[in-house]
Amino acid sequence: MTRPAPNHGMPFLLILTTVGDESTAHQLARTLVEEGLCACAQIERIDSVYRWEGDVVQAPEWRILFKTAAGRYAQVEQRLRALHPYELPAIYSLRPEQALPAFADWVQQP
Repeated sequence: MTRPAPNHGMPFLLILTTVGDESTAHQLARTLVEEGLCACAQIERIDSVYRWEGDVVQAPEWRILFKTAAGRYAQVEQRLRALHPYELPAIYSLRPEQALPAFADWVQQP
């Protein structure tokens, strides 16, 4: 069996979202990794200050950072929208400018 060609030139994405509790964060992270949509997900507690429906809100949240192939963005977004508890979830991506080639290859594996 031959190994797939390296994807050094194909970018990967970091997709971020936030949720209001740790249990939901772990559930979303595990689901997307188990379904093969992401290679990895990292969870961290943050404090958020934002405007919502005319009020300024300050609340703890959990940020999830998903690492995935650029070509999977639409699938990841669709799955997050289906599972996310927020009315208007923050779902967005960042594209790393550089990465260790072997790591980039790993993130992009199916």
